[in-house]
Amino acid sequence: MKIYTKKGDGGQTGLIGGTKVLKSHLRIEAYGTLDELNAQIGLLRDQSINEVYIEQLLIIQDRLFTMGSCLAADPEHSTMKLPEINAQDIVVLEDWMDQMEEVLPEMKHFILPGGHPIVSICHIARCVCRRAERNVVTLEQNSVVDPLILAYMNRLSDYLFVLGRKLGQDIGIVEVKWIPKH
Repeated sequence: MKIYTKKGDGGQTGLIGGTKVLKSHLRIEAYGTLDELNAQIGLLRDQSINEVYIEQLLIIQDRLFTMGSCLAADPEHSTMKLPEINAQDIVVLEDWMDQMEEVLPEMKHFILPGGHPIVSICHIARCVCRRAERNVVTLEQNSVVDPLILAYMNRLSDYLFVLGRKLGQDIGIVEVKWIPKH
């Protein structure tokens, strides 16, 4: 089987269920941004970080593929049984954040992203996650979207923020507080 099909050369693609849409369609933008996020998380996973976080990121990448497949399906025409996000997936993210926050200093200011490439990758992934979330919100205004996808994405951006703080702590990075200039 060849990777190229030539079917998308005219700017259209097929959803699960057979519906053809433009590659600029809201649904394509939503799951395409999830794919971009998944690649960013893969880059983060490739860094020299604790194995615990690598395992968590692998689980998250699986969940992103699951959400992407849900978004790639035409809700009106697809009959394919797809994997689903469930409420427990969100609880898992919350538990991981709670564990990290137990050893992090309390935040009293916003912090500036950066300080080390690993921390910066977390922040870039967080920003891509927020963009993906905005795209799914826009899609939801026009089509059926599982509300657990939005909840997971919202929690995932929080997780990526906390992970960035924790990885920074693990490698001894001092967070730079944002103190507004007058």
